Amino acid sequence: MRPAMSGRGLLPGAARSALFLLVLALPREGWGGAQQYEVLSASVRTALAQAVNDRSSVDMKDLDTRAWVRAMTPRVMGRYFADEDSAREFLGLVRYESMRAGLDPHLVLAVIDVESQFRKYAVSRSGARGFMQVMPFWTKELGGAEQSLFPERVNLRYGCTILRYYLVEREHGNLTNALARYNGSLGQPDYPNRVLKAWKARWALEADPVFSSRNFKSTRPGLSYTSRPEGS
Repeated sequence: MRPAMSGRGLLPGAARSALFLLVLALPREGWGGAQQYEVLSASVRTALAQAVNDRSSVDMKDLDTRAWVRAMTPRVMGRYFADEDSAREFLGLVRYESMRAGLDPHLVLAVIDVESQFRKYAVSRSGARGFMQVMPFWTKELGGAEQSLFPERVNLRYGCTILRYYLVEREHGNLTNALARYNGSLGQPDYPNRVLKAWKARWALEADPVFSSRNFKSTRPGLSYTSRPEGS
C-alpha cells in the first residue's frame, strides 16, 4: 500500500487543472515597453478615434481570410493556443485589423509575439496591456472613456491603429523607427531588431506567393512602403 500523500505532495488532478486555469487567468507581465503620450492635433485625434470606434465586422467566410487563417493556424497551435477554433478566430481578427490599418498581418503577429508572447492578459511594468501591449491612456484619448484593453478585438484595433499612426504619420514609412516608437524605445535598435527577426524567422509566409510578405503592398491611401522583413 502506498503511503498517504503529504500536504507537500502532488495535488489531485482536478485541483491541478483548477490551479492551471487560475494561473492562466491572472495578469502576466508583458515584455513590451510603452507608447509615450503625446499631444495630438484635432484632425489626427478625430481620424484615429474614427478608426478605433468603427464597428464593421470580420467576414470569416471570405476565401482569402480562410486561406490565410488555415495556413497560419499550425504556427500558433500548441505553443500559444490549445483550441483550434480559438486560434482561427484570433487569426481572423489579426488579419482583419491588420489589413484594415494597412499593415502586413505577418508583421502584426511578430509584434504580438515579441510584445506579449500571445498572452491575452499580459501587463508590462509600465502598464501596457494585452496582446499588443497598448497603453491605457489611448482609450481615453481616442475612445473618450476608460475601456478594458484585454478583449481581443479592442486590443488588436488599438494596437494596429497606433502602429499605423507611428509608421505613416510620425515616421513616414520608416518601419524601424515606427516599431521603436510603438515600444517606447525610439533611438534604440533592440526592439525593432527583435520584431524583424521574429517576422522573418517565424511569421513571414514565404511559400505562398499570394500571402507572402514579399508581395504584400498596402492599398490604404498614403501608405507607399512595401512590408517585408529586412534581409529577406
